[in-house]
Amino acid sequence: MSAIAGIYHFNEESINLQQCHNLMSALQKYPADSIQMWHSEKIFLGCHAQWITPESVGEQLPFYDFERQCTITADAIIDNRDELFQRLQVKPSAQKGMTDSELILLSYYKWGEDAPKFLVGDFAFVIWDEKKQKLFGARDFSGSRTLYYHQNYQKFAFCTTMDPLLSLPFIEKKLNEQWLAEYLAVSGMIDAVDSSLTPYTTINQIPPSHSLTIENNRVTLKRYSYLTQGDKLRLKSNEDYIEAFQSVFQEAVTSRLRTHRKVGAQLSGGLDSGAVVGFAVNKLQRKSTALHTYSYIPPEDFKDFTPKYFFADERPFIKSTVGHVGGIIDHYCDFKGKDSYSEMEDFLDIMEMPYKFFENSFWLKGMFEKANEDDVGVLLNGDRGNFSISWGFPLEYYSLLLKRLKWVRLYQELDHHRRNVGGSRLRKMKAIARIGFPIIERIFPEGAPYKIPSLIAPRFAEEIGVYDKFKEFGMDETGWYSNSDIFNERKKHFEDIFQWNAGNTLSTKLSLRYKLWKRDPTNDIRVIRFCLSLPESQYVQDGLDRALIRNATVNLLPDKVRLNQRYRGVQGVDWIHRMLPKWGEFIEEIEQLSTDDKALEFLDGQAIKNALVTIKKGTGPELATNPEHKFLMRSLIVYRFLKQFN
Repeated sequence: MSAIAGIYHFNEESINLQQCHNLMSALQKYPADSIQMWHSEKIFLGCHAQWITPESVGEQLPFYDFERQCTITADAIIDNRDELFQRLQVKPSAQKGMTDSELILLSYYKWGEDAPKFLVGDFAFVIWDEKKQKLFGARDFSGSRTLYYHQNYQKFAFCTTMDPLLSLPFIEKKLNEQWLAEYLAVSGMIDAVDSSLTPYTTINQIPPSHSLTIENNRVTLKRYSYLTQGDKLRLKSNEDYIEAFQSVFQEAVTSRLRTHRKVGAQLSGGLDSGAVVGFAVNKLQRKSTALHTYSYIPPEDFKDFTPKYFFADERPFIKSTVGHVGGIIDHYCDFKGKDSYSEMEDFLDIMEMPYKFFENSFWLKGMFEKANEDDVGVLLNGDRGNFSISWGFPLEYYSLLLKRLKWVRLYQELDHHRRNVGGSRLRKMKAIARIGFPIIERIFPEGAPYKIPSLIAPRFAEEIGVYDKFKEFGMDETGWYSNSDIFNERKKHFEDIFQWNAGNTLSTKLSLRYKLWKRDPTNDIRVIRFCLSLPESQYVQDGLDRALIRNATVNLLPDKVRLNQRYRGVQGVDWIHRMLPKWGEFIEEIEQLSTDDKALEFLDGQAIKNALVTIKKGTGPELATNPEHKFLMRSLIVYRFLKQFN
């Protein structure tokens, strides 16, 4: 709900109040309901507050507890308030108006540095414990809110965003080549495998699932949360599993509806966002409150070139959900005149770093802008659903049955699957065998996997030793896990915290700019723990992939959406179509990049020149998935970012 900032002196030097004001002034590009500061002799804490929840309206933050002599500044929405009230024995008369920052403080008094383990929600906070002369801060398990910091021998400074820190005279703006190497070498969406790094050598970040303590002038980072697959939940029937899931997920959704403004949701034609919307309306209708939904659609003149089982325009499925669920005010956004190239500079300003999801950048930003105009305080989505509520890959599950020699069960599942998606049972066996027995793929590989070329210059990669670092994480040269199956991918997704940084950087910074919070119930730690405890048979069942969420949304979603296994929505495939009026400018800038010696110290110049030759031969909307086109856009985004260091 806020941008927070602070400065702490290790020595006895007094705080420079002008530097504190400069730090807070740099946050003024974001809207605020309240700007407050607190300081003592050697510490300053600030809060650039945005009031989202009812309890936050008029909140004093930073908040100083005179009795305990502790001060907190926080960027937080806590979702397990009722549980904490009970654990902390908060009197009913004090519960309604208690702020989330006060709850965090009470948790700190009871559990000390273990407090973050007991908090559910999206948070980043810092506490100054005057009696113990200790500074303590933490970021939630998935890093839903960012928290950057700088430390030298004399001072420690922190902030929700990086630019304000760079305004301080003792923090140099210097490119972090290790971060850049990791960013360039990974072909996937993650930015760096070291989740404490940022693009600047002088600024680090508290990683997700970590706390930071400063005591006796010593800075300590500690991981407090681990998400691992433990013992499996064993219930008597499918109905019991469904009922248990519905209870956990409804609680996660309901706790994220807490705002004194309107509630919105991003809605596609799929299961994850549909389930979030369905469960949200289930609660909101009891209060006669409408849910605003925002759905991305391509412009009217776009001709869908994708295969028949893909949909660039998901309106038939979205409208089916809207009509079935009811209680929705639906908005369809084509963002006419917007494109990834024109929005690049503004998006770099928002992100404060390069980004890889350029195809969706303008409409992700546009949805926040539209929701802000509608006075939405909370914008729901289901981004983490693929790894939690809608997990379930049929061929991979069938490969398990094959390896376990469960022939009858496999035959039955294949028969059900054939009825749902078409085709013959035996047609799938070849793929199932390759998944179940990877040695087959290694001996008889079939085709080259789709991948975007690495952006990194080979010499730069060798100098940094980036691929050696990847090996420490069990990753290959593309930045993907090597020799890994889909089940291990899921396991690593929750264990390796670097998976979460890029997406949550976007969420935090769009939230700040547009004064609303993106909230994801599929990323609730209670939901994830529940989903990780389920046997695989709950995710693939009777020929259904993603069976858990399909079974849990009977009557909640229309069967057209709930049981759809034949069609998939694809967003962002119109990016070239939108950019065509600017294509000449795009090529001209790529040509500048291809001869920029400074940029080519980091970027693969030969690959850029080769790709440039290809796109000069001609382009069209149907090349939106072409790896070389994507490679050049990603290279250009990095090039624009690097220019600020010239």
